[in-house]
Amino acid sequence: MPSFTYTARTAAGDMKTATMDAANRDEVVAQLRRQRMNVVKIDENPNQKKKLGKIKGRDIVIFTRQFSTMINAGLPLVQALDILAKQSENPALKEVTKAVVFDVESGHTVADALRKHPKAFDDLYVNMVAAGEAGGILDTILMRLAVFKEKNDALIRKVKGAAIYPGVIMSVAVIAIVVLLVFVIPVFENMFASVGLALPLPTRIVIGMSRFLKSWWWAVGAAIAGAVMMFKNYYKTSDGQLRIDRMLLKAPVLGDVLRKSAVSRFTRTLGTLIGSGVSILDGLEITAKTAGNRVIQDAIMESRASIAGGETISAPLAKSQVFPPMVISMIAVGEQTGGLDEMLSKIADFYDEEVDAAVSGLLALMEPMMIVFLGVVVGGMVVAMYLPIFDMINAVQ
Repeated sequence: MPSFTYTARTAAGDMKTATMDAANRDEVVAQLRRQRMNVVKIDENPNQKKKLGKIKGRDIVIFTRQFSTMINAGLPLVQALDILAKQSENPALKEVTKAVVFDVESGHTVADALRKHPKAFDDLYVNMVAAGEAGGILDTILMRLAVFKEKNDALIRKVKGAAIYPGVIMSVAVIAIVVLLVFVIPVFENMFASVGLALPLPTRIVIGMSRFLKSWWWAVGAAIAGAVMMFKNYYKTSDGQLRIDRMLLKAPVLGDVLRKSAVSRFTRTLGTLIGSGVSILDGLEITAKTAGNRVIQDAIMESRASIAGGETISAPLAKSQVFPPMVISMIAVGEQTGGLDEMLSKIADFYDEEVDAAVSGLLALMEPMMIVFLGVVVGGMVVAMYLPIFDMINAVQ
């Protein structure tokens, strides 16, 4: 928790300078006023301004499960949060939790205390806690939130896991190609030059690539870095994000994985929010922010506008052509029967299994493709360098 050095005038007129741990400057002012002191100056201690580490999603998952368990076991709020602050292994989360404890002790609600730390607790988290406090069912909401966070984390891990294998293979392929072009091919080139043998076209192409990379490696690196930067800047624009996200959804196999994971995340998030007492309009707005794809985000926001105009959710979702017909039909039935939250949870459970199948299918397809790629590129370079040697053997015979 940040530490502040303050100078204040007491009720007797004396000047007092001291330090105080507080979540922010406003808390220091509030505490001093409660002590009937007039603030003269407040400075945050420089050594407190250092940046802490990042709070990962997995840290929040563990925090939520432990918090839920302690509250459901009957521990008081402040005591549960204090225990979490002491046992947290992440320094950043430890400091955040300490600040939350301080705010709760100062009379703030848990939701208001969490809202001050958006990098750790998103809108979904804060709104669910607020709904739980307002309805007097914080223990139930925390349990539901813990389940949601665990399932959402598992989904993210599945999708990320699908990208690890091709990423590793491509990295190995690039390293192998660079090593061959920079260190191995020049040896063959010198050998062929000493013999004075006419080289076949494939060999000349590989040697030309080697010379180019050795002479212009800095230009190649700069071009790659520039391309990556241009792509990132383009994706930051509204039009660029929409175009790229639409292309990803239409991509073979990968698009199926992204679509199914987005449907699972959308239905589980919205179902959890509605079931926790959050209004459907707020729920749709929060869900849109966590969609992870601009096309799906736009479809959800159109649904929100439709609901605000007195219509249904399902019609704009169907118009977007992003969500499968089964999902649209089940959402429509949920709206008509008044059991939308339960229906959304059932859809999410179904699509969790679909994501598993889609990821397995993607990996099954990527494995032979990567092997063929490595064989063609690396093997082709090796064969190209041995072609002149075969010609030399044939000439001797």
